[in-house]
Amino acid sequence: MRDLGDDDFARPSGCDGWLVRDLVCHLVIDAQDVLITLVTPTADPVTHDEVTYWEVAHEPAADDPLAALTVRLAAAYGEPWMLKHHVDDVGQAALRAAGLADPTLKVSTRDMVLCTAGYLNAYVWEWTLHHLDLVAHLPHVPGPPAEALARCREVLEHLAGAFPATWSDVDVLLVGTGRRAATAAERAELGERRIPYVLG
Repeated sequence: MRDLGDDDFARPSGCDGWLVRDLVCHLVIDAQDVLITLVTPTADPVTHDEVTYWEVAHEPAADDPLAALTVRLAAAYGEPWMLKHHVDDVGQAALRAAGLADPTLKVSTRDMVLCTAGYLNAYVWEWTLHHLDLVAHLPHVPGPPAEALARCREVLEHLAGAFPATWSDVDVLLVGTGRRAATAAERAELGERRIPYVLG
């Protein structure tokens, strides 16, 4: 977040209807969820992994009341520095907790049971996509690392099938998660295939 200036928080993000400040507030909530889940062990059998954690639909998600709450929470921070401080503080705590966690420990979240490694890998997917959302209208802010993009493409293609090999990882992720419409040329390459919306 150190690359974000105060004015950047009022710019649009790649999440439809959200400003950058709203997305950053969502990342605070995500980091809190990671901290909560890592201290919610269970003896129940594993039901999901980093791929099956996600759902695939072919229509955009319906309005989510939690998304509206996120916008209100983001506005309540007032000054961008307060939000930046909170996401850095909680995000660093989540990063430390992830580094200390037993990767084989089973944890429970959203009525699913995953091993810690699978759960954290699912968040690599989410945060890589949100990194793309963050920089969508901020060309001066660096995007996600290439290895994270490549891994996220692998997960998407496990869920939704392979995309044309000539497409960049970024284009696959943006089109394949409904973040942008396919161009006419891309649509022709896809043929009759429907564009998935991967929901978390």
